[in-house]
Amino acid sequence: MAKIMIVDDAAFMRRILSDMLSQLGHEVVAEAVNGEEAIVAYSKVKPDIVTMDITMPMMDGITAMKSIRSIDPTAKIVICSALGHHETVIEAIKSGARDFIVKPFVKERVQDTLEKLHAGR
Repeated sequence: MAKIMIVDDAAFMRRILSDMLSQLGHEVVAEAVNGEEAIVAYSKVKPDIVTMDITMPMMDGITAMKSIRSIDPTAKIVICSALGHHETVIEAIKSGARDFIVKPFVKERVQDTLEKLHAGR
């Protein structure tokens, strides 16, 4: 079981992912609606894994991910976005994302990604 923080500006997407993660046996320890909240929450709860939307108000997910990784270079962050663009995936991976999940979420894909990250692969 991993302790996970969900970062997404859409409440319904956080709810869908939170329900899915609970069904998979993980614990959602924090939620944030933008990158700025994510940085503050990460420092407080130190989750095992962060799921991070890319497009959000105030601060986007890639900028927030870079800030979190400057605080904790070992942070495990998975980028989640409806934007399945090749350039976005490459930018996210180069910026330190451990994986990328395209919305809408597919339970098996989410499970496989989290199991790999939690196991340290």
